[in-house]
Formats: sequence, C-alpha cells, structure tokens
Amino acid sequence: MKKQKKRHVIHRNQRKTTKKPTKTVYSTARQLVQWIPEWLISKLAHQFKLDIRKFSAVSHVVALLIGQLTGVGCLNHVVDMARVHSGEWMRIRGAQPPKRNTFSNANRTRDPAMAEALYWQVFYHLCAISPTFKCGRKHRKFLSRFKASIHAIDSSTIKLALNSISWAKHRAKKAAAKLHLRLDVGSRQPAFAVVEEASHHDSKRASVLCAGLKDGDILLGDRAYVDFDYLNDLRLRGINFVLRLKKNIKVRTVRKLHVRKPAKKGCKGVIRDREVKLVKPKTRAQYPEVFRVVTARVEVNGKLVEMEFITNNMEWSAWTVAELCRARWEIEIFFKELKQTCQISDFVGYNENAVKWQVWIGLLAHLLLRFQAHVSTWGLSFSRLAGVVRCALWVRRNIDELLRIYGMAGCPPSDGAQGKHLYLQGELLLT
Repeated sequence: MKKQKKRHVIHRNQRKTTKKPTKTVYSTARQLVQWIPEWLISKLAHQFKLDIRKFSAVSHVVALLIGQLTGVGCLNHVVDMARVHSGEWMRIRGAQPPKRNTFSNANRTRDPAMAEALYWQVFYHLCAISPTFKCGRKHRKFLSRFKASIHAIDSSTIKLALNSISWAKHRAKKAAAKLHLRLDVGSRQPAFAVVEEASHHDSKRASVLCAGLKDGDILLGDRAYVDFDYLNDLRLRGINFVLRLKKNIKVRTVRKLHVRKPAKKGCKGVIRDREVKLVKPKTRAQYPEVFRVVTARVEVNGKLVEMEFITNNMEWSAWTVAELCRARWEIEIFFKELKQTCQISDFVGYNENAVKWQVWIGLLAHLLLRFQAHVSTWGLSFSRLAGVVRCALWVRRNIDELLRIYGMAGCPPSDGAQGKHLYLQGELLLT
C-alpha cells in the first residue's frame, strides 16, 4: 500500500500544469482597438463634418467593430451586448454604449467616406509600425524571382435584404452590393477597394482599380476583365497582365511556340503555347498587337480541365504564365477570410450608408486581426485566430500570450491520414 501511495504522489508531481496568459487591465477588445491611433477617429469626424453631439464617432466605430469581431449581425444584439458589457465597453477609448435609435441614425446619416478614410489611415499607420507587415515582405516560392509587384483584381458580391433594392438592385427581385478589390499578392493586403451597388459589370471598375499600377508591375485577373481597350491601355503603360481568355474570343494563330508537354497523356501541365492576333475587326482595332495564349490542363474539383490564359509578355515560359494565373487564387482566399470571419452577410441597416459603413469596418476588423497575427507570429489558420479572439473578447489577458497558449491545438489530419469509414446498406461497419 505504501508503494502504491508513493507512486501516486510521484505521478501527481510530474503532472504538467497548464500555463495561463498574464492578466492585464485591458480586455482583448481594447487591445485590438489600441492599434488605431487615438486621435485619428476624432480628426476624421471633424474632417467629414459629422454630427457627433449625441453619439461620438469613437462610439460609432467601436460599436460596429465589436459587432464584426463577435459576428453579431443584428442591431438589437449589438445594443444588448453593449449593455451587458457596459463597464468594459466604456473602457475602450471612453466609448458610449449605443442606444438603438441613436446607433441606427448614425449608420443611416453619416458619410461612409469617413470609414473608408479610416481604413486606409490605419493601414498606413500599421505599415509604418511594422514595415514587414506589407512593405518589407517578399514573394514566396516561385514568385520570389519576380522583383516587380504582383497584383490581383476581382470582385465579391454581397447579398442584401430586399429592403435595399431601392438603391442596390442586382436582379429583378434581388439586392446586392459589390466589393471591387486590388490585392497585393506578395503581402496579401488590399491596395485599392471600391464598395458600391452590384449593378455594374466588373470590367467597368477595372481602370479605377489599376490606376495606381506602375511600369513593370504584373496584373492577374479572371476572364471578366478581358476588355481589349483596357488591356491595350495596360500594354501601353508597360504593365504585364495574365488573365483567363473568354470562350467567345476568336483568335488567329501567328506562331506556335515549343512547350515541354506532360510525360503522360491526361496529366496536368502546359499543352500549348502560341502567339495570336484577334480576328474580328472591332476587337482587333482595340488591341492591334500580338499576344500569347497558353493552354494548360489544370485540376478543378478533382477533374482535369483545359484552361486558356492570355498575356502580353513574350519572354516568360508557358509554365510561368500558368503558375501566375494560379497565384490569382490569393484574392479568393482573402474574400473567403473576410466573409467567414467578419460580419458582412447580415447588416445592421438597409440603406446605402449603413451597408458601406459595415463593409469598411469589416475590412478594418480583418486588418486588425491580420496585424495581430503578424506581431504575434501566429502560424495557424486565420479562422482559428478569429475564433480565439471572439471567445476571449472580454477577457483581461495579454493577447500575445493568449494566442501562443490557446492556439496550440493540432491541425486536423489530411484526407490521406484519416481512416476511411466503410458503409454497407446504410450501416456503418466498425473497423
């Protein structure tokens, strides 16, 4: 009996204790808001001449920001949460817990241009604090050999309630807004964005999105941006582009280029590379020069599909063109992160100002989380980061230590490592 007790004591002494992050006087929500310069919101409110007598601009931004971080998409829920956590709420820059009518009126009447200016001012401020957040980060893997900046453009449609159809008519009985974005592929940070109703085609905003590109930059896009007037302007400005070719574009082959085809038939890889000119007189007048069409076999949803990519660069290899077009997927990942972790599906208002305020503050919340992941050297997925922050939003713990300790659960195994379940006639066979 004595030996058994002794072993039990040794076992208890060797038991590992769980570390807890250091306590602080600041909640996690306050620590995230601290990245916004203290003077900035009040300065922009004065610049845009907002009426802040009953409800300050700081209180307005904090209410929308907390709604984004918690995933709350209802006006009443934000107001109720502010009442429950009124003590912690007021410690965030002295923000006033919103009342329903006051909050709704601010969303409806205040100029959303202030929210847009706030996002970009905070973005430049964070880049100044940590240059490696954007400016000092290089391209990874095969993109590291490119010295020029690589940008991807795309848009994402945001479904709205039918109450918004008066200003955001998208279909006969549907309302939607659209977020046009130009993304820096190297840093995965937005370089330019436009929020508006979804009635415009993507190509109508392409010139605005690419106005800031310089000679030698690389532009990636989907086939929605194949407008030859626009592409000819990019060529004249010295900008290299890689886009998917539309199916209805007719071209004439000028010269076939040699490619190293896949070793086996039906495998992934480049299968054709040729120099072409446009056939139709109207499109040929818009783009009179020769360009390249690279045909590659790629895997989409487990099936091999042939895709055609166009580019005005005659020096790259066909493999480089195909890989650059695959790098455009970074902007799809950005939209996925934004829609899954920020609240831009359910809105606290229906008019144009309220929707734009929420979209821009959603981008701001995404920016603050990305910067916190950068300074905390977070190595796991962005959705898990947002989940940890959401669970601990009102906890008074150091956020850097919080992420280091509570983000250490292992990632789920890949499909190949998981055991396959055997099913027979609707019954699970246990193995």
